[in-house]
This record gives sequence, structure tokens and C-alpha cells, in this order.
Amino acid sequence: MAEKVIRKRKQQQRQAALRLVMMVGIIILVNILAAYFNINFDLTKEKRFTLSPATTQMLRNLKDVAVVDVYLEGDDFPAGFKRLQEATKERLKSFKEYAGSHIVFHFVNATSGKSNQEIYDEFLPKGMEPVNLETHGEKSTNQLIIPYALVHYNGNEMPVKLLETHLGMSPMEQLNLSESQLEYKLGNAIHKLSMPDKPRIAYVMGNGEPLGITTYDALSTLSRLYHVDTIDINNGAAIPDAYSAIIVNKPSLPFDDKQKFKLDQYVMYGGHVLWMVDAVNVPMDSLQKQGFVLAMNYDLNLDDMLFRYGVRINPDLVEDMSCAPLAVVVGKATDNSGQPQMDLRPWIYFPILYPDSKHPIVNNMDGVFSRFASSIDTVKDASIKKTVLLGSSQYSRVSPAPIRVSLSMLQFAPREDMFKSPYHPVAVLLQSKFSSVFQNRLPAAFLHLLSDSLKHPFKAACDSSNSMIVVSDGDIMMNDYNSSGPLETGYWQYTHDHFANKSFLLNCLDYLTDPNSILEARSKDLRLRLLDSGRVAKERETWQFVNIGIPVLAVLIFASAYIFFRKRRYEKKA
Repeated sequence: MAEKVIRKRKQQQRQAALRLVMMVGIIILVNILAAYFNINFDLTKEKRFTLSPATTQMLRNLKDVAVVDVYLEGDDFPAGFKRLQEATKERLKSFKEYAGSHIVFHFVNATSGKSNQEIYDEFLPKGMEPVNLETHGEKSTNQLIIPYALVHYNGNEMPVKLLETHLGMSPMEQLNLSESQLEYKLGNAIHKLSMPDKPRIAYVMGNGEPLGITTYDALSTLSRLYHVDTIDINNGAAIPDAYSAIIVNKPSLPFDDKQKFKLDQYVMYGGHVLWMVDAVNVPMDSLQKQGFVLAMNYDLNLDDMLFRYGVRINPDLVEDMSCAPLAVVVGKATDNSGQPQMDLRPWIYFPILYPDSKHPIVNNMDGVFSRFASSIDTVKDASIKKTVLLGSSQYSRVSPAPIRVSLSMLQFAPREDMFKSPYHPVAVLLQSKFSSVFQNRLPAAFLHLLSDSLKHPFKAACDSSNSMIVVSDGDIMMNDYNSSGPLETGYWQYTHDHFANKSFLLNCLDYLTDPNSILEARSKDLRLRLLDSGRVAKERETWQFVNIGIPVLAVLIFASAYIFFRKRRYEKKA
């Protein structure tokens, strides 16, 4: 009997050892398979952990190693920045799943042991502006943080701002938006650096377009991503098709038929145009000197061309309660210095344009600062796809030119009941096989000259679908300046606000010039699922019991039942 028990016990021990060996083997096998076959299941509604097809395709096609230095590393980081740090790390890991060894990333503590001046001197020349973070507790402290990544590829580098700062958003909403844009920002930087050659774009001159200190920041920023040329539209027989896109910005002189023909044929041959055109002339220097000005129609002679392409820029001014302020004299200083006392008042002719569209160009974008913008009407033509990118707010209206614009209006607060004409388009994307405005208008002799002598035959329509963007304000890509030099595009010095003018400009040209762009990744929208603070306060004890008390009670009930039935079982055997 004893030998039988011993034999049975040894058999059980062998079976237990075999089970243990099999379990260890299965765990090792699963880990080996997981190293080669990484399968993820994204169960989130907005697919926050899934990369867009354009991003995955770009990562798989990398030929060189992209090194990403992330400067979100340091001691005593606030919880929000820790969250952004972890989100950036997870996004780069997901990049590595598709690119393999072609993605290398490091998290760098860039501020340790350095003075504030040393930090500014190191990062500002690279296009990275440190953020001064104030923490309030038992002891208030200031800490410089670099919310940037620096992407290196093929001997070039590009800074990427990881933290979104949007007007009117809470810190939690800004961090949430920053997380949603990580794929686009990091992927776009790698994509731009991996392109064998930068696209070529041209800034068109010849009709009074501004060029100098007021366009310095925009053109300098574009030159980092594109080969930027300035071309005189009066020179040459045609606009070279080597340019992926051209910019027609704030012309002040009428276009003649020769100039319009060059622009038209550039479009017919597949070229893309970013039109940024003022319909009404409001000389700001005269307004500041005299206090008033009569705003008149520019009459640029572009109406027939733009109408053929699908839009009409109206000779009017958009007036909007959602606007930037302007300084106005309200009296004299109380210190007997004789200096005027200034105050900021809303200036309805400087509307802040907030995008309502989900198009990748403007989705998740902050407001765009405009000055003396006009409304745009779209033509009823089913063959032309029209997408409104920017428009006025719910509380807006338009005033047709000629119109008297006076600074005395700043003395009176705008009344909501006077702005009952909402949502006027100011920027429109057009997509179609555009037809030429010169179709059936040219003499046969000129057509032969184009074909035989110039080797540039007239095209009556685009061979394939083309796109262009029409904006009824040329000031959107302009920058202010002071005694220190040019300021950033979209920066309003009276309120120190940074608007999204530069992002809008870059996204427009990215869409027009790069058919393989990963711009669709900008459409990713992560939803904030915040707790109802009022309900939390009211039902706090109930949910504490549900989350803490019920699990403990469940464990105790299970343990009691287990002991009870085990005891009953062995009592019966005995």
C-alpha cells in the first residue's frame, strides 16, 4: 500500500515538473514569436494608437536612419509634461515597429547644469524656443522646458514643436491636442527630410506684391522646406512648370491679359496656385495718420479668371466681433507726464478666422489673424469641388466698398445685435479639371505661334484634377516688425498672441506641392473624456465604495465560500 502511494506521488511530481517545463517553453515561444510578429489591437473609437496608411508607407520606405532627439527629459517635470513625454515615446515606438532599425530616438535632458542664457543661446538659433514654466506650491519656481524634438536625417535636421498652445484652450485640452498631432509632426519632419529634393515654389512679382521685411519670416520659413524663388511675371513667355506651386500675394496693381494668360496656362499645365488677394485697398499708414480712410476696390482685373476657377472675391470688408484688438488713445496719463493713455479695443476689421472644416489643411488648427479680409462667394458648378477652409464667426457682417473706415469706431463697443450675417468664407480650396479663361478667345495666329515657335501649345483645360487655394486677404502671410527686426508671422504684438497664420501657410503649400504628403494624419482627433466635476463631488463616497469597497467584499465572499466548500469536502472524505 505504501509503495503504491509513493509511486503515485512520484508520478504526480513528474506530471507537475512536465507541466512546469511545458509552461516555461510556451512562455519562451510566445516571447520569440512576439519579437518577430508584433500584433496590436486598437480598441479605441478614434484609433489613437493606429498610424495612418500614408505614415506607415513612408516609414517602410526609409532608406537611411532617422535619429530623433527629444528634449522632454528632466527632473521635476509636471504631470502634464510627463504625459506628453510618455505619449511621444509611445508614438516613436510605433514608428519603430514599421521602420525597424531606421528609427532611433533618444530622450535628452538639455537644461541640466545650464543657465537660462546658455539654454536660449543653444536652442533659439535652431528654431526652438524654450518655454518658461512656473510652478506654484510651497515654493514658487521657474523652469525652462524645451518642448521640442530635433529630427536628423541624411545630414539635415528639422525642429519639431511637440506642445500645442491654442488660444482659449485649457492646459488639459492643449496637451490632448498635442498628443493627437504627434504622428503628423514627427512623421512630416521625417518625410520632408527624406525627400531626395525639395519642391520648388515661386513668389510671383510684377504687380506691386510686397517683398522685404514684411514677408521675411514667411519666406524664411518656407526656404527651410522648399526651394523658394521670386519671379517677375513680366519676364519670359511662361511660368516654368518646374515650380510645384506659386504664390500670388497681395498684388496692388491690375493684371493685364499677358500676365493673366501666363497664370492661366500655368494652371492648365498642372501648376498649383495659392492666391492671397486683397479685394479692397485700406492704406493702414493713412488710417493711422488721418484717423480715417475711404476703402476702395482694388480692381485687379482677376475677377473673370477666379470666377472661371470657381469663386468670386467680393469688393467688401468682413466685420467680425471675433477680432484682434487695436490700441486707441483714451486720455492722458495721471502722472502729469503728458503722455497719452492707451487702451486696447476690439477692431472689427481684424477678424480672427477659426476653421470649421475637418479638412487636413485646417483640422485642429488655431485661429488665423487677418486684416481687412473680404468675403468669398463660390460658383454653382458641380464639376468644381469647393471646400471652405476659413471663415468669419457667427457674429459677423460685411460692408461693401467704398466704405469709410475710421479709428473713432474704437470708442464704441460692438453690439451683438448688429452682426447678424454669419459665416462668410475667406479661404476656399478648389479642386477640378479647370478650364481656361482664354478658351475660344485667342486668334489662330497666336495659337500657331505658341505651338510652333514657343513649343508651348495652348491648353484649354487641365488633363487631370488640379487644386488651388484662394484667400481673400494678403496680410495673412505678412509679419509685423519693430526696432529689433521682423516679428513672427501671426504674432500680434499688442496682445502677444501667436496665431496660426504660419501653420496655415505651410499646410496650404504642403497640400498643393506634395501628393504623397502625410497631411491626413493631422485629422486625427483624440477626445477628452473628462469626469463631470459636479457629479464627482456629489457622488464621491458612492463611487469610492464601488471602486474600493465592492472589490474587497467580493474577495472576502469568495475566500469564505472557498474555505466553506473545501472544509465540507474533506469532512465527507474523513
